[in-house]
Amino acid sequence: MRIVWMVATIFVYLAFMVAVGVWYTRRNRSAKDFYLGGRGLGPLVTAMSAEASDMSSWLLMGLPGLAYFTGLADPFWTAAGLAVGTYCNWLLVARPIRQYTAEVGAITVPEFFSLRLGDKKRLLQGLAAMVILIFFVPYTASGFAACGKLFSTLFGWDYLACMAISAVVIVGYTMLGGFLAASVTDLIQSIVMTIALSAVLIFGIQTAGGLGSVLDNARQAAGYLDLTHTGNVVTGQTGAYGLLTIVSTLAWGLGYFGMPHILLRFMAIENPKKLKLSRRVGTIWVVFSMGIAILIGIIGYGMAQSGAMEGFESASAAESLLVRISNMIALQGAAANHGIAAAMLGGLILAGILASTMSTADSQLLAASSSVSHDLLGGLLKIDLSQKKKMLVARLALVVVAVLGIVLARDPNSSVFSIVSFAWAGFGAAFGPVVLFALFWRRTTWQGALAGMFTGGVMVFLWKFLLRPLGGLWNIYELLPAFLAAALAILLVSLKTPAPDNEILTVFDRMKAQKDQA
Repeated sequence: MRIVWMVATIFVYLAFMVAVGVWYTRRNRSAKDFYLGGRGLGPLVTAMSAEASDMSSWLLMGLPGLAYFTGLADPFWTAAGLAVGTYCNWLLVARPIRQYTAEVGAITVPEFFSLRLGDKKRLLQGLAAMVILIFFVPYTASGFAACGKLFSTLFGWDYLACMAISAVVIVGYTMLGGFLAASVTDLIQSIVMTIALSAVLIFGIQTAGGLGSVLDNARQAAGYLDLTHTGNVVTGQTGAYGLLTIVSTLAWGLGYFGMPHILLRFMAIENPKKLKLSRRVGTIWVVFSMGIAILIGIIGYGMAQSGAMEGFESASAAESLLVRISNMIALQGAAANHGIAAAMLGGLILAGILASTMSTADSQLLAASSSVSHDLLGGLLKIDLSQKKKMLVARLALVVVAVLGIVLARDPNSSVFSIVSFAWAGFGAAFGPVVLFALFWRRTTWQGALAGMFTGGVMVFLWKFLLRPLGGLWNIYELLPAFLAAALAILLVSLKTPAPDNEILTVFDRMKAQKDQA
């Protein structure tokens, strides 16, 4: 009966998400509505949908699992970089990109690059669309992997079947409702995620014997709470977490400047003057949620050390920590004659994990589909499609990307954290420098941006698979060197190519004047 109520709670949640998609179907009268919601988001939806789409399953599975298995250093410095990056992205990029995209009429990030820099051949738009497809497929795969782990770990169901069911639900409401449905469901999902984190935190502390007991157990593991050491709780081995590693880990924050699904939220807010409120709400929620997620990982280790639950043998397995705790909540509630309520709370926690996955996957799928129908077909290839056909192509692209994501995540031992970190580096390096140069450097040329985008994307692969395995000074997160290489390429190529046309410079000066007056 416990399982029945947990599953029922999850399916009610999923049905509600689909209902939201159905509700917003009628609001999609054009491709602009489908991709950008007609630029009609309120400040709260903007803030929470941006951050919920950012956090993904990494928040409720990857981050607690990393904290459990390696100790405090790695998740702390990662979260610190992300917190700073979140704030800086809202502060520096949100308002300018909202005003600039409205001025030039861009409804996607790739289209903004070409229109802003006077790329009449739309090569920037085409390359950016390809980058989105290349890196969003593994990003989406990480979300499907989280769904598969969730249900297969708890109920013993087939991993691939679980992924497929989750994908059908996510694709369903996104296909129906488009950007508005994705944004509103993200707001709802952020609330569910917060409830899930809070419930697990309280239960975990109580089960582990109190916060003092948790900290005592953590201190007994060498370097576990040390910000300059990292380790492995199974082998007991520890290693130095030096300055170079800290700097490269903090570089996670650079990725925010290039995340298409976050930038789209900036572009879609109805009133740019409300972005200050959105910034405060979004930043506070990010700091709060990441802090609790890390603490849950440490509490989970304390629970294992106190004998309250079995330990995990690998970092990938530790990513199912919240799944195991939710099951414990349901079991202990049943023993205390609170069966239905406890089972529903356990189901709500599992729904929170689903929420973290779905809130990112829907945004990724939407951005990928717009890249195919609007940026590749309409922009680069200049194929003139009717509004109805554009939306049909976009919806078909959703399905294709989802299928590719399932194929890529078919291995149940794949790590959510490692997949997300690679895709994050790809977007941060390929798009981040281009966004910043386009918004803040008047002399940027489309050739420079093209060179920077290509350099950043390629460098991520080279550093990840050729240089980083060498170890030593090479063993730093690929985002940092790739971001710097891309920025240098933009600078050098822009200086070596003809300055932008007067028309482009006039628009830039007008946008700068508006920003200065704000």
